[in-house]
Amino acid sequence: MNTYKAPLKDMKFVLFDVLNAEKTYADLEFAQTDRELLDAVLEEAAKFAETVLAPINGSGDEEGCHHDKSTGAVRTPAGFAEAYRQFVDAGWNGLSAPEAFGGQGLPESIACAFKEMIDAANLSWGAYPLLSHGAVEALKHYGDAWQQQVFLNNIVSGRWTGTMCLTEPHCGSDLGLLKTRATANADGTYAVTGTKIFITGGEHDLTDNIVHLVLARLPDAPPGVKGISLFIVPKIDVDTDGNPLQANHVRCGSIEHKMGIKGSATCVMNFDGARAWLIGEPNRGLNAMFIMMNSARIAVALQGLGLIDRAYQNALAYAKDRLQMRAATGAAFPEKPADPIIVHPDVRRMLLTCKALAEGGRCLAYQATLQIDRVDHARDAEQKADAEIMLGFLTPIVKAALTEWANECTYHALQCFGGHGYVREWGMEQLARDARITTIYEGTTQIQALDLLGRKTLHSQAAGMKRFIGQIEAFCAANPGSEFVPALQSSARLWSELTAEIGAAAKDDPDAAGSAAFDYLFLSAYVCLAYWWAEMARVAAAGDDAELARSKIETARFYFERILPRTAQHAAAIRSGSRSLMAMDSALF
Repeated sequence: MNTYKAPLKDMKFVLFDVLNAEKTYADLEFAQTDRELLDAVLEEAAKFAETVLAPINGSGDEEGCHHDKSTGAVRTPAGFAEAYRQFVDAGWNGLSAPEAFGGQGLPESIACAFKEMIDAANLSWGAYPLLSHGAVEALKHYGDAWQQQVFLNNIVSGRWTGTMCLTEPHCGSDLGLLKTRATANADGTYAVTGTKIFITGGEHDLTDNIVHLVLARLPDAPPGVKGISLFIVPKIDVDTDGNPLQANHVRCGSIEHKMGIKGSATCVMNFDGARAWLIGEPNRGLNAMFIMMNSARIAVALQGLGLIDRAYQNALAYAKDRLQMRAATGAAFPEKPADPIIVHPDVRRMLLTCKALAEGGRCLAYQATLQIDRVDHARDAEQKADAEIMLGFLTPIVKAALTEWANECTYHALQCFGGHGYVREWGMEQLARDARITTIYEGTTQIQALDLLGRKTLHSQAAGMKRFIGQIEAFCAANPGSEFVPALQSSARLWSELTAEIGAAAKDDPDAAGSAAFDYLFLSAYVCLAYWWAEMARVAAAGDDAELARSKIETARFYFERILPRTAQHAAAIRSGSRSLMAMDSALF
């Protein structure tokens, strides 16, 4: 009963009209990226998401994954393996991978638009290729030539998948505590021993081989995060030409029984002297792992975006169909026994919140993905450095904000259905359950907030924030007659002032940054979205689609009047300091 239709019109509007991606692709000298080709790619991607993935979303949630304790094997829900076969046969897996490794070499931002569709259609299924993309990035930058030839080519082709193995039972995000160890073998390989938990796609039936990228310590490694190395551990051992040998000493001990994304296998992986190869330099594993983590954080942001959009689509359809009471101004549909609930102000509040955060969030997320293209294909060091600053700055914002908004919006959408939203057959409660994990994995919201305020702002002289404020100032200077300019200018000033205030407070109070981080991230996100709503309204008004212009302008007004004021609450919380959070003795909680 729950359906999905890819929002191609809005995706193309954001990419090509608002962000002017075609010009970026031309500047970066991408081959084969004319508009006709890109439109065709997005349209075929939409068909795959709508007709192959969406129909098995609900059934995958109902069935879940199956773990054979005697063999360690995992079977995915019915239809998942066949969908993966179609995905690989159509060449989708290597859409943005370099042609040198068998990919199609299209822009990452196009692949990310497809990823939004995948996650909206079937979040659980989309988790399997997600970390393969991260493994490709790590191997592309840090793998030896033979490792790229053997492992990278097979992952890009879709014959194998990849995982990221960080977390252990005794440590979550504090990787300095990890205990998995690696010892050298006589032939130059290593033996990896330890247990990893929460490993997405650690075992499944989609491919014959799975390439685990595992963090472990060498015997002489220094303590803490400076002593972590990264290793390739294939499920099926191979020689250096990629020929399969025998099963490696790695096994899925169990799968988690989760609140949501039940079609995604979340595994406990046991490594018992598994044969492995070192990636990059000893004790420098976090360098490569951060490439995977940052890739995954953008990917999870797109999961949040996809869930917001799907929830909104279904709530909107229901609100236009469900009859209940009359509009306060009188019968809006006198020919019907009651009016559709979309006439009621609070239903509109919920729907417009979803619409504003989905469409504004799409601009923000796609802006981040365009920075990936700029980083990977920059013509010079200065262009690359500038893109890296913006990408680093935007990553924690889009990851945290879009996933938290996914929780908010799936709640609103479920609420629009009333009691029916609580009933499984409508599919809304699955979206709410699936959304919940997105704020946790690949770095919780709190970790993203600390990263934004600490490393990306206070420790870098607010380089990313200043660049974004520069975009706002340029818009205001070029559009002095825009109704949104006064609020934009005021918000940008507030953002800049609070950044300075937090920096000053942190000199005397060690808890100042930690106390302000959550509110600072969301204040930043709302200001960023205000810019994009003003820009979308401008671009739409200048176009020839009158209906689109009315929709964007009215939604922008809703955003500025109803959502942007949230910044005042965040500012007040920031300015209250750390006292109310830290003064109470823990025994009094």
